[in-house]
Amino acid sequence: MSGDWYKIVLATFVALLPIVNPFSAAVVFMAVTADFSEAKRRKQALLACIYTVVILLVFLFAGAAIMNVFGISLPGIRIAGGLIVAGIGFAMLRPDPQKRVSDEAQDEAVQKDDVAFSPLAMPMMSGPGSIAVTLGLASNYERGLQYGAIAVGVLLIGLLSWLVLRSSERVVGYLGVTGMNALTRIMGFLLVCIGVQFMVVGVAGFLTDEDLMSPFIEMIVRITKS
Repeated sequence: MSGDWYKIVLATFVALLPIVNPFSAAVVFMAVTADFSEAKRRKQALLACIYTVVILLVFLFAGAAIMNVFGISLPGIRIAGGLIVAGIGFAMLRPDPQKRVSDEAQDEAVQKDDVAFSPLAMPMMSGPGSIAVTLGLASNYERGLQYGAIAVGVLLIGLLSWLVLRSSERVVGYLGVTGMNALTRIMGFLLVCIGVQFMVVGVAGFLTDEDLMSPFIEMIVRITKS
């Protein structure tokens, strides 16, 4: 059981890292906090990562309730999440780190005193893609310990993001434009693979679920009889 627990933590970390992508977020963080003092920049980095972790944990533990309210099936979550994640991955294969938020949003953020929640935590690091990955991971498990493992993976992502953001000048300076683009493309490819895997599992679950397939089977039977 402990081996599986560590595997879930690692799988969560690996799945979320490309889409949270704190290295790309560091570029925007530098731009929107250019006029901040060093102490304020560090505070904003910490708050952004706390918000990111809280948002993902809320969707992790409330995901089942959200699905029940809207009548969304597990295969539906996996297929939709896979489409979102793969779409983001394809976009990252042609990276432009500065464009993770729109020009208008970035200009507005430059004039704000608090940029931790928007645009850093939402939509950059815990946007639709990160939420889709979290829900997709949660849909694979039912037991509390497994959810706890996913939560630990989320916390580790938050910790790494904080370390990267608080050292953003050194990180971006070390990687440079070429390094950032290469890293973003690698993460984009990983996201495409994760998205496709989500969709494959979702389609397989849909085809093997009698409750979901029965309306289609009944429709085919009526068509063949007519």
